[in-house]
Amino acid sequence: MKTNKREDLGSYLEEQRAKKLAEMGDYLRHLREEQALSLDDVASITKVPARMLNAIEEGKLEPLPEPVYTKGFIKRYADALGLNGSEFASVFPTAQVFSAKRQFWGELPAAQLKPIHLYLFYLVVIILAVTGLSQMVDRSAQQAVTPTSEKPTASKKSPQPTSDKNQDQVALVSMNSKNSSEPVRVGLNVTSDSWVRVVVDGKKEFEGTLSQGTQRTWTAKQEIVLRAGNAGGVMVAYNDEQAKKLGTPGTIKQVTFKAN
Repeated sequence: MKTNKREDLGSYLEEQRAKKLAEMGDYLRHLREEQALSLDDVASITKVPARMLNAIEEGKLEPLPEPVYTKGFIKRYADALGLNGSEFASVFPTAQVFSAKRQFWGELPAAQLKPIHLYLFYLVVIILAVTGLSQMVDRSAQQAVTPTSEKPTASKKSPQPTSDKNQDQVALVSMNSKNSSEPVRVGLNVTSDSWVRVVVDGKKEFEGTLSQGTQRTWTAKQEIVLRAGNAGGVMVAYNDEQAKKLGTPGTIKQVTFKAN
């Protein structure tokens, strides 16, 4: 009887893992497509194989490793998209719940604890985890949608295109300094986590997620191509000019800084 109850609980937890993975994977795919990133792009950032990322998006447990490692993959995926990966992945059920059961059983006198008590305890834990995940996904979805729905204000010098917010916005910026022979110099100040790619004179110099507070500078003889997944979180200073936001929060923007 005890074995049957333990097997039933294991099956229920496996079902809950599959259900939660499907919900989390669907949200991550939606956010990735909004940022115009491919699975290969995310794999390059997270160092997680693209087939594992695809399994997460499809909600398939079979190709994935043990739950504790799968939880780590989910954290890295969420971090790459600008989310708080630790918070997002914290509600994914893992096998640690079984080890917790054995420890808890060993620490309490047998006369005070019955198997039905453990069964009810873990059911309550699972219900709380499901509720927390639903609230977190709703809150994350609202945060992801709100920045892109804002209308340009009168204080902005030029309105952003509204025909397709998910397509790249490409601009050519000519060097207006007094000495046109100076190299192109671009400084970045990251005010909110953002994925960034920098190509200097045709060679990719950097690609990855920069955290809030990061400051970087690149120089080139001909041009610098800058692409950011969260344009509103990147301040750019071109050839020592006053730093300006690359774009609006939550949008992807690519800018080419080049000399005449």
